[in-house]
Amino acid sequence: MKAILTAAALAATTLPALAFDPASMTETEKAAFGEAVREYLMANPNVLVEAINVLEERRVADESKNDKLLVTNNREAIFNDGHSWIGGNPDGDITMVEFVDYRCGVCKKVHPELEELIAADGNIRWIVKEFPILTQESDLAARFTVAVLQEAGAEPYKKAHDALMESRGPVNLETLGKLADELSVDRTAVLNRMNTEEVSAVLRKNHQLAEQMRIMGTPTFIIEGEMLRGVPADGLDGAIARARTAKKQG
Repeated sequence: MKAILTAAALAATTLPALAFDPASMTETEKAAFGEAVREYLMANPNVLVEAINVLEERRVADESKNDKLLVTNNREAIFNDGHSWIGGNPDGDITMVEFVDYRCGVCKKVHPELEELIAADGNIRWIVKEFPILTQESDLAARFTVAVLQEAGAEPYKKAHDALMESRGPVNLETLGKLADELSVDRTAVLNRMNTEEVSAVLRKNHQLAEQMRIMGTPTFIIEGEMLRGVPADGLDGAIARARTAKKQG
């Protein structure tokens, strides 16, 4: 925009003032204006870079504003759905929600860093939402963890979650059965529950929420009122700090 305005000002010095309205320009004047703009931009390419940067800043700001509105409109389903595992400090001052896919490489990579952050902070309420979107193995893994949570409770679920995040091997009924044995949960009960409506309903609700939130990838984090579509280059610490600052400011 700055480039166009500057070029327009330059062109106005060679065109009749009243004829600068594009609708009233002659073909000759339009050609002269176009050439003036071209010459200016060729001589000052940095103006284009500045304009692109401004547009990108506005796009990011608009997306952030829209994301905050989505969080506000879906707060109950995000933070109190009644079916997701809650870990970290359940009474923490900051709630962080993570949408995960157990076959997502980035999810696996960030998992140990996330664990360290939550342990070191000590005041983060952590909610995990299974969001299998990549492969059939993603769906099997998610069904398994949800079934473990429903059959055996929070502690075995966390162990299952960690094991699948750390695993680099295949996910199938055989490997999941062995994992159930390692967790000391009822293998038959868990594997049978995986295909029940109770488990399907959880995944369906998570997918519906993700669709409403326009979440299309993993990991996606929601930290209080801020949504992070991926992991920031500087980690999650900054988002946690911003959330605490925002709470203090009311």
